[in-house]
Amino acid sequence: MLPAASHARKHRRNWCHFAPLNFIVVMSIRLRLALQFTAILAVTLLLFSVVIYYSTFQARQESFTESLFARARVVAHVYLDGTNRADEASRISYRRYLRQFYRTLPEEEVRVYNASNRVVFREGQLTDVPVPLSLLMAVRQAGRQVQVRNGFHQTVGMLYQDVRRGDFVVVASSVDLDTRDKLQGLRNILVSGLLASLIVVSIGGWFFAGQALSPMQKVVREVDSITASDLHRRLSQAGGKDEIAHLAQRFNQLLDRLEIAFAGQRTFVRDASHELRTPLTVLIGELEVALLQQERSPQEYRRVLQSTLDASRLLKDLTNGLLQIARASDDPSQVPLSVIRLDELLLQAHEEVQRRHPICRVDLEFGDVPAWVRQPFAVKGNEALLLSACLNVLENACKFSVGCGAPVVAMLTTTGYHVVLEVRDQGVGMSEADRQQVFVPFFRAESMRAIPGHGIGLPLTAKIMSLHNGVVRVESELNQGTQVRLEWPAVG
Repeated sequence: MLPAASHARKHRRNWCHFAPLNFIVVMSIRLRLALQFTAILAVTLLLFSVVIYYSTFQARQESFTESLFARARVVAHVYLDGTNRADEASRISYRRYLRQFYRTLPEEEVRVYNASNRVVFREGQLTDVPVPLSLLMAVRQAGRQVQVRNGFHQTVGMLYQDVRRGDFVVVASSVDLDTRDKLQGLRNILVSGLLASLIVVSIGGWFFAGQALSPMQKVVREVDSITASDLHRRLSQAGGKDEIAHLAQRFNQLLDRLEIAFAGQRTFVRDASHELRTPLTVLIGELEVALLQQERSPQEYRRVLQSTLDASRLLKDLTNGLLQIARASDDPSQVPLSVIRLDELLLQAHEEVQRRHPICRVDLEFGDVPAWVRQPFAVKGNEALLLSACLNVLENACKFSVGCGAPVVAMLTTTGYHVVLEVRDQGVGMSEADRQQVFVPFFRAESMRAIPGHGIGLPLTAKIMSLHNGVVRVESELNQGTQVRLEWPAVG
């Protein structure tokens, strides 16, 4: 019991370890969409907040600077007007009276310097911090100067000219407490708004991403329910106009091709099994009959051996045909290709057909080649497969035209862009219904059932032509003969 319990605990630990990973994999697109949308909005709001904060700070700082200059001008007027009073008591009373109108800035201090850079008047908060001589000289040169310390403490200087008493430098300093408080409140509002917006957008982005991906999840569930036994089923999302519907349409087209391929495979296996069983049955029957009798004549043994040899050859031909079909169905990238001269290949096929069917007459015709073509009748392909395709067409023409008296004609032509091989015979031909099924493996036309064969020649040729980006066409009429046309892209 202990090992079993340990195994169960280990299984639960493994499941707990991988479950979050599965969740991440399943939800990665949804999470990514939500995060990307939130990040875009966060950057946008952050930039917007920075612009608002900086613009507000600049505007208030400029406004406060102008207020300081206004205070400096008022103090200058007070000083000059006050010094023109008749006695000291009158001047003090005058300044006390005006102070209640202009003394409004926090921690304000105003100093008036004469031409010798000596303080001749001070107003506001009196401190012992001296004004730098460099500031006074800069004011005398530029007319006005502004210094900012710690963002909110400003010192301004202006040159005040009086016709009778000469030039004075008025220096005013103050702390912009109001701007500091307002900006602190603005920062709190912007940060709170940004965080609240991010929370709302994150939740909304997660929800809407899930809504957007729900059709995809339905597609996944439907795909998971499709097995090899029900390839006729199709995805229900293919009727829309969005990207998911487009994906569903493409997947349905893939299912169409798979269904056709599976049906063709089942038909091929069934027909191949049937064709292979016939020679095997002959072999077994002949051998069993031969073993039933104790003694047989040499002629009888010869007949049995000849029959088994014919059945073995038939089995070999059928097996070779099946192997060639399988090879022609391979990935084109795995088949070695080279430049082939079809006129030379046709001569080889002609020689082989004459050896196999010595009583069949095959006439070869070669069309004219355009002058600008450097390699006449040249195509790119596999020599063994192309030879097999040509042999199949020529041998079929010989087999199905036995006794008609007319020769088989094979004509090779080229336009410079395509190479065409046409093989015509005057044999038994076939009906239109049979012609439409000639590329189905193991199919035999009704008019050709009496002629030996397996029904794999033209299907093999069609696969070979497809492998070489070529086409094959068959035209035939019953008792009027057949014409097979092979066409390849030419090599310039």
